[in-house]
Amino acid sequence: MAMTDVLSAEDIKKAVGAFSAAESFNYKKFFEMVGLKKKSPEDVRKVFHILDKDRSGFIEEEELKFVLKGFTPDGRDLSDKETKALLAAGDKDGDGKIGADEFATMVAES
Repeated sequence: MAMTDVLSAEDIKKAVGAFSAAESFNYKKFFEMVGLKKKSPEDVRKVFHILDKDRSGFIEEEELKFVLKGFTPDGRDLSDKETKALLAAGDKDGDGKIGADEFATMVAES
C-alpha cells in the first residue's frame, strides 16, 4: 500500500514542502496539513503500518528519522533533535518507540 492510497498526493507534497527547512518540523501542523487528522482510525492505522518499515508493530527512533520519506521519497531526513522531539511526543509509555495506539493518539491530539 502506498501513502497516496490513503492521503492526497497534493496534500503530501504541500505538507512535506512546508517543513523542508532543517529544524522546522512540527508534527501537529504536519499531520493536519497532510490531511491525516481528518482520516478515520482505520486510515490512521494504515499510515502507521506504512511508516513501520521493518513491520515490528512499532515506529522506532531510526524509522522516525525518515518519517517524511515515508510520505514521499523526496522528503528530507529529520535532524536528531527533531527525531527525539517526535519520539518524546508520541512515546506515551516510555518504551523508546511508538506503537499504533500511541500514533493514533498523536494524530488525534494534533
